[in-house]
Amino acid sequence: MTSKELRAKLVDTVRIFSEANGPAGFEHELAQTAGEILQPFGETYLDNLQNVYLEREGNKHDRVLVQLDAHLDEVGLIVQSVSPQGLLRILPLGSWVTSNVPSHRFRVRNSEGEWIPALATSKPPHYMSEAERSKPVDFSAIQLDVGARSAEELRDKFKIRVAAPVVPDVDLFFDIENDVLIGKAFDCRLGCTALVETVSRLATEELACDVIASLSTQEEVGGRGAEVATRMISPDLAIVFEGTPADDTFGSPDSQQTVLGEGPMLRHMDRSMITHPGFQRYALDLAAEKEIPVQEAVRSGGGTNGGVIHKMAAGIPTIVLGVPVRYIHTPYGIAKMHDLEKTIELAVALLKTISDESYEKILASENI
Repeated sequence: MTSKELRAKLVDTVRIFSEANGPAGFEHELAQTAGEILQPFGETYLDNLQNVYLEREGNKHDRVLVQLDAHLDEVGLIVQSVSPQGLLRILPLGSWVTSNVPSHRFRVRNSEGEWIPALATSKPPHYMSEAERSKPVDFSAIQLDVGARSAEELRDKFKIRVAAPVVPDVDLFFDIENDVLIGKAFDCRLGCTALVETVSRLATEELACDVIASLSTQEEVGGRGAEVATRMISPDLAIVFEGTPADDTFGSPDSQQTVLGEGPMLRHMDRSMITHPGFQRYALDLAAEKEIPVQEAVRSGGGTNGGVIHKMAAGIPTIVLGVPVRYIHTPYGIAKMHDLEKTIELAVALLKTISDESYEKILASENI
């Protein structure tokens, strides 16, 4: 396959994942699709939390086991109640900046499984008092409007119920000339794409390690799927793929550690994890050896499934490969294909070198 064909295939996979509907706790449709995508590369199965697993063909079950993880879910909303006028009151699934919600299009799943377009309402300025104009937006003031005129019409014609899941209504756009992706759910659908493409590129390779991948659920509400998945897999090492917040549009230049176009970000620390120094150094040294551009970060906030995985069993050395994304946890994100491709390149290189011997070196190393 030519580099042009590889890139076109990669864009197609990003599109499938990005445009799919799957807020935290409601990943069922996407889980089925993800299982079909992974099926050519080994045995696939789902658990009761809708985590999707791939046990790579060629695993021997007597050597170091690496878990690959990316989370399926996206930040979304859930219908809390219905007003007499037929508007939907909502609560967040995952963290939102509230002011980013009004006046955007969303999709609401009805009781027949259809996704109905909706607008997040904002009160017209003609009806706002001066106090309302200056008041910060609160989630309790936001409602979704599908065009119904009453609660009865919403129930009987639109067939929308309480607890219906909601996602942003956004299609993927790829500016091939400038290498720019714009779309929804890049946290963590770019990570899902990187995981799928990594196992795809290794499909015919003879590895010295076993690999089980998990596309896990409910990361945005506390890493719940990853906890179940890691107990199921019981790995020795873990590589977590993420769509990670870019910081190159604000702050001072010396504080910017996640810049678009500079390759994947490997975080030494965030609010959920201090990265295993030996595994982190192993990955950074390999990136330097292979001339793969990477970025290093020390974060005061944020968290990933790595924060859950590394605490399981006796402790699992875990690294996070983050694809930089601007405006994460909003209806739209901006990313570079270059960063996604380099994330995959590094993951492939890592898995080609991991063995029982290198695992022992990773455990013994304390160097950063």
